[in-house]
Amino acid sequence: MELDQNIIDLKISEAKQGSQSAYNYLLNSHWNLVYSFQLKRTQDDFKAEEITIQTFSKAFNQLSTYDNKYKFSTWLVTISKNLHIDLLRKETRAEKRLHKEFKLNSVVDKNPTAEDSLITEQNLSELLAHIKKLKPHYQEVINLRYFQEMSYKEMANSLDEPLSNVKVKLLRARRLLSDLIEKTP
Repeated sequence: MELDQNIIDLKISEAKQGSQSAYNYLLNSHWNLVYSFQLKRTQDDFKAEEITIQTFSKAFNQLSTYDNKYKFSTWLVTISKNLHIDLLRKETRAEKRLHKEFKLNSVVDKNPTAEDSLITEQNLSELLAHIKKLKPHYQEVINLRYFQEMSYKEMANSLDEPLSNVKVKLLRARRLLSDLIEKTP
């Protein structure tokens, strides 16, 4: 389905003015395009999702540089393609580094810690059941924002991610959670 370029241009203009609903519209209307593009390239659901999040994060941070002579979707896909290329380069460097460390027998054991789920209030059980249906990184941002009541900046520090990535992840998590709640009879 081709999106109306006039609506896209209007939403971009609104987003440049700081409209959260315009950012939401741009994210939701273009998510599948960028995600599908990355899924074909990476053949990995997690990587495709992470690159898609980074794509929107970078695009929203650099929205002032967007030239409306070109389609917004083309601009997003170009950003996404470049992020994937950067990721491949980083992975190659990381693999070489890991191989070198392994040769030196200095591989560090980094066992992940178990997450705590101590919320027992009955009125939250249904919401928590929906949250648990989300992917772990979406569960985490929902938890940090709404249960630990962290600011965006605190979340970015806690997750060791750029602020814009955290905002995009939270937008996406809220949308997915909303969809799950609406589908419940």
